[in-house]
Amino acid sequence: MCLVSCCIFGVAILFATPGRAEEAIIRHPGDHPNYAVEIEPHLLAAFLLTRAGEGYGVGARFTIPVVKNGFISSINNNVGIGFGLDWAHYNGCYYYYYFDPAFGYDCPSINTFVIPVVMQWNFFLSKHWSVFGEPGLALEYTTWGSCPGYYVDRNGNAHNYLCPNGPNHLSVDPFILFVGGRFHFSENVSLTMRLGWPYFSIGVSFFP
Repeated sequence: MCLVSCCIFGVAILFATPGRAEEAIIRHPGDHPNYAVEIEPHLLAAFLLTRAGEGYGVGARFTIPVVKNGFISSINNNVGIGFGLDWAHYNGCYYYYYFDPAFGYDCPSINTFVIPVVMQWNFFLSKHWSVFGEPGLALEYTTWGSCPGYYVDRNGNAHNYLCPNGPNHLSVDPFILFVGGRFHFSENVSLTMRLGWPYFSIGVSFFP
């Protein structure tokens, strides 16, 4: 939960108005780093991915600029295509309480792998600050473990039960959305935070 709170707080800071000492460059089209790819390893908090509680993990994102001067020619923006790989682990159980054991049980220990593909639209506010939006889709692969649970029979008595391993699951999330921002230490390195569905992340971006 601490990581989630830090991500939310960090993104809020990144969206704050740049300091008064910063010269605004949003109306200077093309006045931003000219890079071939953005490489961003990050930590993530993914408590929204499943019903199994809070998940934490690591991942990486790679974004290639495809429109260097952006969709709006009068402001400082660019557009890229981003893709990556993220992993989140859930080590807590989630219990359903059934009066008839024939209905089954749900108490997973889960690993989820997400492959996002997004359009990243960047807006460069000042020398040190930029923000972005990322709509897209994702391929998600989930592996289900097992953990102790229990069910309640028709007489109201609880019985211990070892939940079996569930089948692995592959799905497509047709719509994901992130908003985020960066604090640029230099033209080549920034602190990058992201808030949205299906996770929060904080990492470091490199612009070779």
